[in-house]
Amino acid sequence: MGKGYATIAFTPAVQAEQDRIGSRSRFAEMARTGRDDSRLGDAERDFLASRESFYLSSVGASGWPYIQHRGGPAGFLRVSPDGGTLAFADLSGNRQHVSIGNLAESDRVALFFMDYAGQHRLKLLGHARALPPAEAPDWAQGLPTPSRGKVEHVMLVQVAGWEWNCNQHIPRLIPLADIEAGVRQLTDRVAALEAENARLRGD
Repeated sequence: MGKGYATIAFTPAVQAEQDRIGSRSRFAEMARTGRDDSRLGDAERDFLASRESFYLSSVGASGWPYIQHRGGPAGFLRVSPDGGTLAFADLSGNRQHVSIGNLAESDRVALFFMDYAGQHRLKLLGHARALPPAEAPDWAQGLPTPSRGKVEHVMLVQVAGWEWNCNQHIPRLIPLADIEAGVRQLTDRVAALEAENARLRGD
């Protein structure tokens, strides 16, 4: 476990609950001796590079969290060379701009990355900024985007901590494109066998 994640997530109230259930000493040791999680490692970079979607949570002045889905082609989420910053294109949508508005109140965000097929998930806490593309030209030029939607902002997230989550209870869901590719292979194989069978019968 990383020190940044533990410092942020394990508030006094959380620590009191950990004391109550008997897990505090274990997590306190992890927080004390844990890794520096202000940067993403190679395994995390590779994982994020293959993601086609994630969930972004921000908090508004009301104190309520707000969760939004973000998606794009694999690689639409970029990591800085030092591993300390994430970037993605924020596209025009339904014009509610709840996440963008929330960032004016607080820059604190949580990101949740799922790999249902591989049954993995990564949680990340960070500080976010939404910049016009002209103010972040280096990022804006290199960010892949979906075929639809105008890039309104470049979203930059400074990593404050991250943690791999337990894979227990993650349903194994296979992407439709992978299923279709598998079906095509089976269909081609059946067609080849039928053709061979017909040849052997002399049809």
